[in-house]
Amino acid sequence: QVQLVESGGGLVQPGGSLRLSCAASGSIDSINIMGWYRQAPGKQREMVAAISNGGSTNYADSVKGRFTISRDNAKNTVYLQMNGLKSEDTAVYYCNAEIIRAFPFSRVDYWGQGTQVTVTS
Repeated sequence: QVQLVESGGGLVQPGGSLRLSCAASGSIDSINIMGWYRQAPGKQREMVAAISNGGSTNYADSVKGRFTISRDNAKNTVYLQMNGLKSEDTAVYYCNAEIIRAFPFSRVDYWGQGTQVTVTS
């Protein structure tokens, strides 16, 4: 089995920073895409940022220039550095990872349990 465990959420004032971490563990041969999604109350879940195992990144327009995604392949961990936080960034943030197993071959998306980020003065 595979688990994704997130940490780093919390309460922060506008303009502040937070760093989210997500560690994958379990039966893993490799991880393809890792990413962060968020869901605000009454809204659909949306992609925030994603990173390939080669380091290519993709960001939602709303966070470009403020958020940075990175990963440590040796630790099966993905990070999201969030700077210049705004009230509209308030949401539950979910980690996502595409886990690859070689034998038998499988490619499955896993999700973390979510971590709350609240930006308020």
